[in-house]
Amino acid sequence: MTSCYFAYGSNMNPARMRARGLEFVSAEAATLPSFRLVFNKQSHCKPTVAYANIQPCCKSHVEGVLYTLKNVNDLSLMDHFEGTPVRYSRERFIVQAQSGPRTTWIYIANPAFINSNLLPESTYLDHLLAGRDFLSAQYLSMLATQESVLAEPLLGERGLLRNA
Repeated sequence: MTSCYFAYGSNMNPARMRARGLEFVSAEAATLPSFRLVFNKQSHCKPTVAYANIQPCCKSHVEGVLYTLKNVNDLSLMDHFEGTPVRYSRERFIVQAQSGPRTTWIYIANPAFINSNLLPESTYLDHLLAGRDFLSAQYLSMLATQESVLAEPLLGERGLLRNA
């Protein structure tokens, strides 16, 4: 049995998904209407750093990658990496994919971990930019110009598994 997951943050990097042991049978561009991308989820490892989150915004949309996971049980692996149910909650939404409207799981930061006075690290943004094959030129430009904190990359498998 398969399940869909919409990535709008660092999991837009397909290599990160694979390194985390998440098998997917397909990946396609998708948008979440009436939301916007923000960087306000406070890191639990580095409290001065922000991760991606989404907020309702009627005149906007969030671009990302819709993964069809090979096994519905892979969501429990994803929960581990997303800190669910403590740091993020996993909720169902409808996204507009190339193949049409799809119901999918999306992670949203829990209010206790929101801090709008933080910036993402440059290495974290690199994972978002790795989803370039699924994003519009305008959205890529927005991500590339996002203010960030310069950070030294974690090399190899460790850099794909963790943000810090």
